[in-house]
Amino acid sequence: MAERLLLTGAGGFVGRALAAPLAARGFAVHAVAGRLRANLLDESDQAALLREVKPAVIVHAAWYVVHGRFWTAPENADWLEASTALARRFAEGGGRRFIGIGSCAEYATEPEAARWPESRAIAPATPYGIAKAALAARLAALEGLSTAWARLFHLFGPGEHPDRLVPAVIAALREGREARCASGRPIRDFASTGFAARGIAALAASAVTGPVNIGAGEGRSIRDLVETLARLAGRPDLPRFGALPDRPGEVPVMVADTTRLRREVGFTEAAGTDAALACAWRGD
Repeated sequence: MAERLLLTGAGGFVGRALAAPLAARGFAVHAVAGRLRANLLDESDQAALLREVKPAVIVHAAWYVVHGRFWTAPENADWLEASTALARRFAEGGGRRFIGIGSCAEYATEPEAARWPESRAIAPATPYGIAKAALAARLAALEGLSTAWARLFHLFGPGEHPDRLVPAVIAALREGREARCASGRPIRDFASTGFAARGIAALAASAVTGPVNIGAGEGRSIRDLVETLARLAGRPDLPRFGALPDRPGEVPVMVADTTRLRREVGFTEAAGTDAALACAWRGD
């Protein structure tokens, strides 16, 4: 019989991509969205949800992610405590495995490196990163529960806020107006939410514990990403690099070392970022 899996945050930017690949891995997915609803900040709702679903596995994608606010929002502390309570209650009830969703924002930004392994120092600079790193540490300390922590890098995909990089550039190109950008020099690890979700599903189905980077494992400049979209649109004349200032303290290079994902989890799929950008341009 398929193991019952509870997916929180199933309506979110990352969560909406997770149900199908988790089901493809053989889980009976119960997603907190639509019919199955709960206020995860309320511990009585958490308890009722666990009683109803009786999951063996949880993939916890829920968090406070309001665009432009989540980096510094006080709600990060609320979600840290609520997520800790959920994991503890799940463990006490006999749950088998808990997968948390983290961020490359947990890592130290210095020293400069070509790729960032999971062994890189943890030194988050924002309340969001601090809360995520704290939850990762608390999960690792739980006894009697298999836990893993998926550290996501730079994602794009359906349901993305329109002010984020990829949808904002696509909107400008569709409207035939300048795509105003900063220098475009920083190197990032870009991947689609579909790719990341398949990586997370592979992690959930594995026995691997601890932090695992989820990313393409390949760096490309923001400029290259924008120029790729412009070529897809047939409007290479529209990007305007340097029209906006670079952010203060911009990290030059942020690229995942995906050795654990490939060798230990066994997820060796190519990211296919160019194909995913083409899908984004077409609106697929």
